[in-house]
Amino acid sequence: MSRRRVSSLPPIPRDPSDDYSIGPVAARRALWSKVAGTDPLHVAGVPVPLASARGKIENLVGFAQVPLGLAGPLRIDSSLGTRELYVPMATTEGALVASYSRGMKLCAAGGALRARVLRHGLTQCPMLVYRDAAAAERACGIANASLERWQKLVATTTHHGALRSADARVLGRRLVLELVFTTGDAIGINMAARASELVSADLEKRTKALARFVHGQDVEKRANAKAQLWGRGRSAVADVTIPRKALAQLARTTPEKLVAILESYRVGFAELGTHNWLVQSANGLAAVFLACGQDLAYVGECATGQLDFAIDARGDLYASAHLPALLVGTVGGGSGQGTAAECLALLDCLGEGRGDAFAEILAATLLAGDLSLMAAFTSHEFVAAHERLGRNRPQAAGKGKKPPRRKLRP
Repeated sequence: MSRRRVSSLPPIPRDPSDDYSIGPVAARRALWSKVAGTDPLHVAGVPVPLASARGKIENLVGFAQVPLGLAGPLRIDSSLGTRELYVPMATTEGALVASYSRGMKLCAAGGALRARVLRHGLTQCPMLVYRDAAAAERACGIANASLERWQKLVATTTHHGALRSADARVLGRRLVLELVFTTGDAIGINMAARASELVSADLEKRTKALARFVHGQDVEKRANAKAQLWGRGRSAVADVTIPRKALAQLARTTPEKLVAILESYRVGFAELGTHNWLVQSANGLAAVFLACGQDLAYVGECATGQLDFAIDARGDLYASAHLPALLVGTVGGGSGQGTAAECLALLDCLGEGRGDAFAEILAATLLAGDLSLMAAFTSHEFVAAHERLGRNRPQAAGKGKKPPRRKLRP
């Protein structure tokens, strides 16, 4: 697949009189075809073969339909170079796609939004149980000397992944193994689970453990402190500097207001004890995951991260988002067929060699969304936007009508 470099993408076509009629929808599909080089047949409603669901679901009855929209253009400086692209988002939350589009426009005012994957590593943490702590300690020594042995064992099960490291630690009379795998462009969960089963069985036999559990310390699909600290899957960072003037013109806010609101949010986050210090990362992740055939159950784990605002020497806003646990894939799972394949192709992220680029687009998208939402909070436009765009009054959305004024009760 070519590394598509698109400059100066046009605004997404809209019709303020009725944006949900055949005309504007057809115009957006035509834009999709022009950018992707292929028609979005499945997005437009052409069904996929029933057999394509084999191995992905049981008791098949059909396929769920969720509205799919485009956010953007997003201008991104990624590992594939500087590009512009439209981000597909599947959601039933009115105002969400508009919010992310506004955030992308804000970021573009500061140039390309830079995003990079910092490190890779899918962890699995099997646990073994011993008679007492002394036996667990002896097993720990054996485990920590077994990396090369286990790397050869794992190599017999997969050509796409590899065991990168293996560390053991004693937890009372139990032993926790932390196995870290590389998985190529797939999430690699099934591969890693199979390899972990073999590794823990080998250690059980050599150390005479009383019991073993392949998911003994299970971080799978849950927010956790280890993901925040060490990362899991792909760890990515995105940052941008937005001129003060652009914030005033496009979002009616200032760098000072954004820094102040984030400072207050952090006080609230600290009291909550949350591992998610972004604002609406779960929103963007769920929408792009659903569009691109990712495992939605990972949203809780992937939403872990940090948002940072600061004022630079020129008085402009510096903004960054750190996403340490992005569990995504551009091969395998639900990524290779139907609407998911079309959405990944639109991003130029379908297939081998595109895992990092997809993670970088996610990080950039999430930063844009958080910027837009925080700006709406500081300008007190959040509720009004939902009223206007139909989350609260869908019958008026996209028809050029203003919602009726609500009478306040005394």
